[in-house]
Amino acid sequence: MSDDEDYEAEVPELAEDDPMRAFLPQAFGKKSKEADVAAQIGRTKRAVEKAPAIRTKEGTKEDESEEQERDRSKQEPASKDYGSDDDDDDDDDDESEDDEFPVSHELVLKTHERAVTTATLDSSGSRLITGSVDCTLKLHDFASMTPTTLRAFKSVDPSASKTSENSETHPINHVEFNPLSAGTFLCVSAHPQAKIMNRDGDVIAEFQKGDMYLRDMHNTKGHISEVTTGTWNPVNRDLCVTAGTDSTLRIWDVNFKRSQKEVIVHKSRAAGSAGRTRMTAVCWGSPMQGGSNVLVAAALDGSLVMWSGDGPYARPAAEIREAHKPNTWTGGIDISPDGRMVVTRGGDDLIKLWDTRKFKTPVVTVSHPSTSDYYSTTNIQYAPNSSSIITGSASGHLHILNSGNLKPELVTPVTPGSPLITVQWHPKINQIITGSANAEIHVLYNPNTSSRGAVDIMSRAPKKRHVDDDINFTTDQSIGISGDSIITPGGLPSNQNPSSYAARHPTVGLTASGRSRDPRRPQIPMVTPFMKSQPDEQHINESIPLSSMRDEDPREALLKYAELAKKDPLFTNAWKETQPVTQYAELSDDEEEEGPEKKKLKR
Repeated sequence: MSDDEDYEAEVPELAEDDPMRAFLPQAFGKKSKEADVAAQIGRTKRAVEKAPAIRTKEGTKEDESEEQERDRSKQEPASKDYGSDDDDDDDDDDESEDDEFPVSHELVLKTHERAVTTATLDSSGSRLITGSVDCTLKLHDFASMTPTTLRAFKSVDPSASKTSENSETHPINHVEFNPLSAGTFLCVSAHPQAKIMNRDGDVIAEFQKGDMYLRDMHNTKGHISEVTTGTWNPVNRDLCVTAGTDSTLRIWDVNFKRSQKEVIVHKSRAAGSAGRTRMTAVCWGSPMQGGSNVLVAAALDGSLVMWSGDGPYARPAAEIREAHKPNTWTGGIDISPDGRMVVTRGGDDLIKLWDTRKFKTPVVTVSHPSTSDYYSTTNIQYAPNSSSIITGSASGHLHILNSGNLKPELVTPVTPGSPLITVQWHPKINQIITGSANAEIHVLYNPNTSSRGAVDIMSRAPKKRHVDDDINFTTDQSIGISGDSIITPGGLPSNQNPSSYAARHPTVGLTASGRSRDPRRPQIPMVTPFMKSQPDEQHINESIPLSSMRDEDPREALLKYAELAKKDPLFTNAWKETQPVTQYAELSDDEEEEGPEKKKLKR
């Protein structure tokens, strides 16, 4: 017997269905923890219905539904049974369709409590950040998740850095990783100030808020009302643009947060608008083969405006006044990778395709039910190869459209009965991320064509569950602490996040008085609102201009210019040559001794 073979243990004769067999050893030595990858991936395979049954539900008008059914009846047999009548050929064609779009398998993440409005992946596809109406950001790391631990490793509230403990919270409108720098992302909430955060959820910069009492938007330093969305410059890693409800687009430099770099004011020509409207969507595209980039934005008055990405911004390069129906929210807009086509999804139940070279009338217009009335962040996006366009629907279906004629190539249910709000197709890992109104995040992938991401998660061995992994068994969710613990006044720090480990286990490592059991660890004072309101020196230097002058000696600050003023006078330079020399009278010794005359006393 070789060394590689296992030594089998002698076991008593038991029946095949005897439960005692589970407690008997089968081999000696330590067993390796291996995962059945094929079985785990197989469990995530989606049971997708046939497309014709789903597509007939999406029609809003009888004539349009009949025309779509005729088109589909013509297209689908050609795509499935082209040139063959055998069952084997049909199976091969179905597999090729599955390989074309990564929708054969899915991974479901249930980390939010309310509707997921936005999602973004970094350039490598390793970190997923999602935003929701519950005013939180959830950070997911694909490298640390297993099939049994599908959860976010961190929950961040962008508004939690305010000085007051009872600070306001705002829904998240948009998050987007910097395509040229994966360490930062743009966070836009329903607030006038957008934020730049790093990949760990820490706020790096918060843009300035403008003066709401100024009428001319060119004189303001930031948005004066809610920011709706934003995006990054495709060629400059330091620039980003935000769109606000104050009828402006503002281009920011992340290194100078106290004022925007450029202000683009859109003057609405709608009757009764007083020249103002709300900017609803913006995109900044750059051709892959080079050339000037393009900045395109949509407004609530139905207009679609295009500027040159490099400026000037005083006047738009092209404008379409009624691209969509006025007073409807156009939330989805995207530019093709070649920079020639623009697709928009409006609140008037229409999807339109525009050509930037002839920016007057739409090339193609198709009907598509809108969800912008309830979820304004509903988006539409080009596929990485620009051959398809993906978007969601009010019925919870994912629509993959042809980029040339906007006809549906694939319609598959993701969250039936719940609107599909946000979609993103990552080019590197070839996976589609969707966010729905039922607070679910679906990662659609294909094990044959996708790489990393969800494929790596399902390829790992599942983590063994423990009773302490589920906090519902050990924690009172209503108060966020253990039900059996005794909390003394002042023993529970009030500045800790209830979602952290220290807040859920407040008495671990502490005495009854709240002090640490470790004598080497000093007592950490509680952070009170008064302590939070004391700004440090770095905060003062960054926020208050010329604040460093308070530490200077005013006499020394003036005398350092004395020699320069003597050599090159600023105000008397015209009389420099003819300036008389100052002469003082010479005093005698008697006058020096007598000193100043004394005043006579009145009697």
